[in-house]
Amino acid sequence: MNTKPFVNNQSLSRRTVLRGAGVTMALPWLDSMVPAFGREATSAANPPRRFVGISNALGFHGPFLFPKKSGRDYETTRYLKPIEDLRDQFTIISGASHPGVGGGHKAEPCILSAAPYSGSNFRNTISLDQLMVRELGGQTRFPSLVLSSNGTTGTSYTANGSMIPPINSPQKLFAQLFIDDSPAAQKAQKQRIREGRSIMDLVAAEAKTMQRRLGPTDREKLDAYFTSVRDLERRLDMNQGWAERAKPKVNEKAPAPVSDNSHTIAKQSAMHDVIYLAIQTDSTRFITMHTDGGGERVPLEGVDQGYHQLSHHGRDEDKITQLGIIEEAQMRSWGNLVRRLHETQEGNGNLLDQTMLLLTSNLGNASSHDTKNMPVVVAGGGFRHGQHLAFDKTNNYPLPNLYTSMLQRLGLEVDSFASATGTMRGLEFA
Repeated sequence: MNTKPFVNNQSLSRRTVLRGAGVTMALPWLDSMVPAFGREATSAANPPRRFVGISNALGFHGPFLFPKKSGRDYETTRYLKPIEDLRDQFTIISGASHPGVGGGHKAEPCILSAAPYSGSNFRNTISLDQLMVRELGGQTRFPSLVLSSNGTTGTSYTANGSMIPPINSPQKLFAQLFIDDSPAAQKAQKQRIREGRSIMDLVAAEAKTMQRRLGPTDREKLDAYFTSVRDLERRLDMNQGWAERAKPKVNEKAPAPVSDNSHTIAKQSAMHDVIYLAIQTDSTRFITMHTDGGGERVPLEGVDQGYHQLSHHGRDEDKITQLGIIEEAQMRSWGNLVRRLHETQEGNGNLLDQTMLLLTSNLGNASSHDTKNMPVVVAGGGFRHGQHLAFDKTNNYPLPNLYTSMLQRLGLEVDSFASATGTMRGLEFA
């Protein structure tokens, strides 16, 4: 790890620097934070609002996704046909991207942060979901769930730009949500919470001493460090009240393991099933899931090449045909999650009414590594849907405007997020 940028005027011992960096990057996500929060009584007339952000590393083939016509009477496309019955529950958005974000695959961390990508000097900022968690994440057993269907890359980032490692096993996630810990595990959990607090007391004192020896640039970094410290302390306080509470019970069993590691769709679907249960039981209100672009052949009829290879099709018609089979299946799986939420009653409405779902990718065209014209589908959450919002495909509309609208929909008093210029034009509250 390169620790030199942390110090300006005076060098610090390697032990001190590693301790500080380790706490900044790791402590906010110690094991003591994992089984955190569960459900308090929620008014039927005022159910909680939620966010689920699902991203795909390899994008979606634009001609199969985006309608040619804007507005509400657009003709459905190949990828939208599996969710045509939900047409009034989602909005398709074209001609949008993150200002200042390029770099192809390397800018993948920016999907939910919209932080301008600047190559080797890039430092990420807080992701949309974690801003939501920071303001509203204290009401459930888990402040958030960060997931990956088949990899170790996540799209959730802390205030100091550190990636939150995702859970990539549906079985492990199910156990974490719904299987009670043993008494010994509960005791160990409480001990980890106590240890976490004592460690934070020690490091916070050292950091304050360190601050007097640093220049202006490093003091800014230390401020970000203190932000992580405060966030962790708040989460540890909330954890303690849930360590001995029983987890919610569900009638469904844990998803069966996917024996074929290349079956991206099966793994996504398994995760979608557990996401639905997490929302239904109000175990969390903020979820992200990322799908890495694997190189293996997805075992679907009509597909005989690797997924990553197909996404870089170079306009080869055979590759595009095979890619369409994979991505249509992905859309069908996502649609099943949306459909289940829509069919599940909550209060005076249904779960989808209170749950904003975002499906997107950092790549608008994986074949050319183009980050413009990102695929964007928004469902639920109390917006007035049933339309295609078509913006300029050459001079893209800022997608962070959508993120600002989502934050406001949660009741947060924010004027903008990242590089937003306001809220999203044409997307109204229902």
